[in-house]
This record gives sequence, C-alpha cells and structure tokens, in this order.
Amino acid sequence: MQLRSTILIVVNQCQRNYKMSEIEIKVPNIGDFKDVEVIEVLVAEGQSIKKNDPLVTIESDKSSVEIPSDLEGKIKNLKIKIGDKVSEGDLILTLESTSEVKRQEVIEKPEAEKKFENIKVTQPKIRQKNVTTNNVRDVSSASPKTRKFARELGVDINQVAGSEKDGRVVEDDIKKFVSYNSKNNFMVKDSKPDKIKNEFEHSDFGEIEIKDIPRVKKLSSKYLSNSWTTIPHVTNHDEADITEMESFRTSLTDVYTGEKIKITTLAFIIKALVASLKKFPSFNSSIDEIETGKMTLKKYYHIGIAVDTPNGLMVPKIRNANNKKISLISKELKDVSELCRNLKIDKKELFGGSMTITSLGGIGGSFFTPIINYPEVAILGVGRSEKKKIFKNGKFQTRTMLPISMSYDHRIIDGAEAARFNNDLKENLGKNFAYKLAI
Repeated sequence: MQLRSTILIVVNQCQRNYKMSEIEIKVPNIGDFKDVEVIEVLVAEGQSIKKNDPLVTIESDKSSVEIPSDLEGKIKNLKIKIGDKVSEGDLILTLESTSEVKRQEVIEKPEAEKKFENIKVTQPKIRQKNVTTNNVRDVSSASPKTRKFARELGVDINQVAGSEKDGRVVEDDIKKFVSYNSKNNFMVKDSKPDKIKNEFEHSDFGEIEIKDIPRVKKLSSKYLSNSWTTIPHVTNHDEADITEMESFRTSLTDVYTGEKIKITTLAFIIKALVASLKKFPSFNSSIDEIETGKMTLKKYYHIGIAVDTPNGLMVPKIRNANNKKISLISKELKDVSELCRNLKIDKKELFGGSMTITSLGGIGGSFFTPIINYPEVAILGVGRSEKKKIFKNGKFQTRTMLPISMSYDHRIIDGAEAARFNNDLKENLGKNFAYKLAI
C-alpha cells in the first residue's frame, strides 16, 4: 500500500510539471565553484533549443565549462550576460517548454528502502592500467571536452574509473577523483603551488589602487604559465644583416602614380620565416603528449603575430602566408591588428598556428627571451634594427642589423638544428632573398 502511494505521488507530480508553460533553468551543481564568470552566452531570447544544447560557458581559474539545457523548448527571457558572476542555483533563463519536466522529488521512501540509507559511499575507484604483450596503454573512453577538463586539473584520465556505459569517463567522475585524492594527499599532479602569505598589506606602505586584471591577460596567463612550466625553453640570439632588404623595401614605388609603397618590415620577415619553415619542417610541428612518441608535422603555414592591445597580448594568424604576396601580408597585418585592438577578432583566429613572431622593433630593445606559444614548438622574437659598423669583405662597413631571438622546444629541436635554422633565416632576410620576393 505504501509503495502504491509513493507511485501515485510521483505520477501526480509529473502531471503537474507537464502542465507548466514557463520553466526556470538554473546553474546546476558544477562542483566546488562559486562566483564564476560567464564568458560566452550561446543562446538568445526567442531561440528554440533541444535537450543538451549548450546555453552558456562559465570559467573559473581552473577550467571552462559549458552548461547544457536539460529540457527543450523556446527561450522566453535570458537572465544573464557575458561578464556576470554566477553560482549554483542562479537563474540562467526562463523557457517555454512542451516537454515533460523532470524534477527530483523528495518523497516518502518505502520501508523496504530505508535500510539502505546508512550505507557509506565508497571512494572513487582508481582505474588500473592493463599491460598487454604489445605494451600498449589502456586509454580511458572520454570526450575531448572531458579530456581537456582532466588536463586542466592535472589529472591522468587513465587512472579515473568511468561511471557511464562501457566505463566512459565524464566530468563528474573527474571531480570525484580530485576531491577524494586531494583529501588523501596523493593527487597525480598538484596544479597549484603553495601560496605565500605576505606579512604586510601593500596599503601599509602608502596609497594604492585595486583594479581588475583585463580578461584577455587572465586568459593568456594560463597558456603562458603552462608553456613556461612544461616546455624546456632554449633561446638562440643572433643578428641578421638586412641592409639590402631595407634598401629594397624603402625604394618601392607605385609604377602608375610614383608614390612610395609602404610595406612593414614584418611582412618581409614573415615571408623569410615561411621559407625557413619549409626547409626545417620540425619547426612547423606540435607535440601534444611526449609519452606517445609522436609529433604532428603541419603542411600549412599560418604565422602568428603577437599584437599589443590595451586589453593585453593577442596572437592572430596570417593564414597560408606561403601563398600570399608581401603587399597582401602587409595589408592583413594592419587588418588583424585593428580587429584585435577592438576585440572583434574571431576566437578561432587565435589558434592553429605554425610559428609565432613577436616584435618589439616599434618600441625598442634588442634581445629578449620570448615564451613559446603552445602547442607550437618555436617562437621568433625581433628587436629594433640599428646601423652598426661590421667588418665585411676586408673592411668595416655600416650595415643595418636586426636582433633576432628564437626560443625553441628542446624536446624536439636541438641546439645545432636551431643554429642552422637561424642561419637560414638570416640568409633569407639578406640580399639574395629580398629581390626574389613577389610584392
């Protein structure tokens, strides 16, 4: 009789929910996160959505998470926007739904079930790796998003037992794994160093101002920290003689109007770099996991350019630079720089590069140590050119010299190969290369 009463309660509740025309969609339990920032709103008012469609993307200091809808219907009111801070239970939107609403109901449990209430929940299982005769790793089944989530938390996903069908790992499994292991002090990798507490406040010594770190800088800091701590950097410093190249560049004129053609030095450097990448393909590669013993050699030439903006450093790509004339490259450099400064650049344009160039020539300075733009394996730093007395052909001559600093991933590139690459790049920037370039 009691079990029948329970069933009737559930049925009546479902019928009441089914008749609801407007439903609130709230931030679900996303783990131990609070006041996290909304970085993307993926839907709009009046839009029809299906179950599991992503609604918004939120970002904590550890990871980015998409929040999906558990219902289908039409969005009536959108309650949040980019930049808002949300926590569990905050309202995302209201939905006009025609589908049955599934809600967790607190109901009286049958007497037969009460005896299970005091059973303790065991800790998450650690997945055991299977060793085969071919010495192949047993790789967990998981989506790319889940694997990224695990990497950001410093978790070896192959040690996590999946709760879904066929042992598939989901984000909840990783959260439970992290929670249990952090309490028992045997996490595979500590993703944060110990914090050092200052004995004094900054305000103890004078007037201060508190400002938010720009979002672009906060986002790039994760990638820079990851690159610096995981990639063994080595930097090769040298100087390239660009006397003839600069003479050629500054002498360019329009054949019809006679006006000077203004082309930035950086456009010539891009073209020269592409020529060297063709000769040294390992510089146009990536290694996602060194344990696999594999590297990805790219057949395209997308050159990243570090753009200084008021919001922070951004690195858009000049796509297929090998197929473009220098005049077009120069124009694209202006266009993408403007898009970055106005925060109108497509996010996808910041990814998928071959190698990056970061130039301080317009500001000043000579040699420095640029940080590799992961997952690339090398980056070229360019300083300000200057005229110097160089001993050449038996006498001292005034030459225009360009400081170059190339950082490379020592796991893939060794010192001798880096020196050869720099020598080739210097030759490409010299006299013989300049006159062969299509303008």
